[in-house]
Amino acid sequence: MAATDDVDRFLERYDVALREFYRGNPRLVHVLWSHGEDVTLAPPFGPPTHRWDEVAASMARGSSQFSDGEIVGVDVIQKFSTPEFAYVVRIERAKAKVAGSEEVAPMALRVTMIFRREGDTWKVVHRHADAVVTRQPAQSIVDPTRA
Repeated sequence: MAATDDVDRFLERYDVALREFYRGNPRLVHVLWSHGEDVTLAPPFGPPTHRWDEVAASMARGSSQFSDGEIVGVDVIQKFSTPEFAYVVRIERAKAKVAGSEEVAPMALRVTMIFRREGDTWKVVHRHADAVVTRQPAQSIVDPTRA
């Protein structure tokens, strides 16, 4: 079986787990991650973390901000795989109640994930997600608090 087919199936499993994440449950996502010291996570509303214990804690904090969520679409920008490593760049579209809101709101995240083969399955070793899904002015990166 081709590595690409394996990655596609893994991403399908990840999207099912992500639906649960947006319902406040990070456990299914945890299962799909490597639990090594070299994993990294750059979430959309927190600083980057590394090592499994920090990454898992960051995911728990992030997931706790959501309820009643679901994935509504995924746009794959690029995907590449070898027998040992793979990556995907995509836009994830979801809707959920965010930060205790009573209203379900649409969300879109630009996501890059890197996977490696561990035994006979793929595991996430890096994920970066942010809300930049449209062109932004150059000034958007200026931090006025550090001027």
